[in-house]
Amino acid sequence: MTAQTLEIKRSSASLWGTTTGIRTLPTVAKYIDTTTCIGCKACEAACQEWNDLKRVPTTQDGSYQTMPQLDADFWNLIRFNEREVDGGLMWMMRKDQCMHCAEPGCLAACPAPGAIVQYSNGIVDVNPELCIGCGYCATGCPFDVPKFHAKTSKMSKCTLCVDRVEVGLEPACVKACPTGCLNFGEKEDMVALGNARVAQLKTAGFSEAVLYDPKGVGGTGVITVLKFNRPEWYNLPADPHVPLLVRAWKSILRPLGVFAALASVIAVFGHFTTYGPKEVVGSDDTLDRPRRDDERGPQ
Repeated sequence: MTAQTLEIKRSSASLWGTTTGIRTLPTVAKYIDTTTCIGCKACEAACQEWNDLKRVPTTQDGSYQTMPQLDADFWNLIRFNEREVDGGLMWMMRKDQCMHCAEPGCLAACPAPGAIVQYSNGIVDVNPELCIGCGYCATGCPFDVPKFHAKTSKMSKCTLCVDRVEVGLEPACVKACPTGCLNFGEKEDMVALGNARVAQLKTAGFSEAVLYDPKGVGGTGVITVLKFNRPEWYNLPADPHVPLLVRAWKSILRPLGVFAALASVIAVFGHFTTYGPKEVVGSDDTLDRPRRDDERGPQ
């Protein structure tokens, strides 16, 4: 990929975004083919190393999976799901991470200005310095991605290696994958690659093969080839949507609040220009002259 200069398309707690419109960048995406993933966890190690994340204690619960879920210091997790298909055992392995939604629920729910941003290339990122640790972003994400540090209460997640993408490199996990199940580039190209793989799988007898790119969140920056059209088998929601309350807050309630405040200011100004300042009862002479004895109170 060629180097890109980042420009913010929109940010949290902003009505109209902050894009200047000076440059238009193609939307990027990561391609994941779950049918060729071997569960080697090279992507996990590469993510930890490149992002200089702290070590997180692993757990042993009878699975090859590193830990039960994502963590504030563990942004990339290979999920190992065992399923019985046609009388046999089959692994449904999937690379779990932030999906970089086109309509990110985390950004819509966040009340802190600039804490969550979406760049013009589609990548969704977090500014920990502006994060207030309220946890609202977690309520807006249908993929259960945002995680918070226990000590700092700051949210962190996969950045799609935005620092690498900015200078024309692919994400660290893609670079480390030994089987070619990961790829990265412009979304149109990744969708074409995914559709071609789905067609190949159907020809091979997997009639339920599908490309997971849910429209309920406007599509995602991480598109996934599934051998079976059963997203729940891969710990994915079948039809993810940003919660209605979050969408109402972003699209209706917040703009109404701004317009109500603006209307109040206009009303005050209109009242002042129409009626002028409030006058004090009584003339200046009455206020300034010495008070008579009968006007004085008890001595």
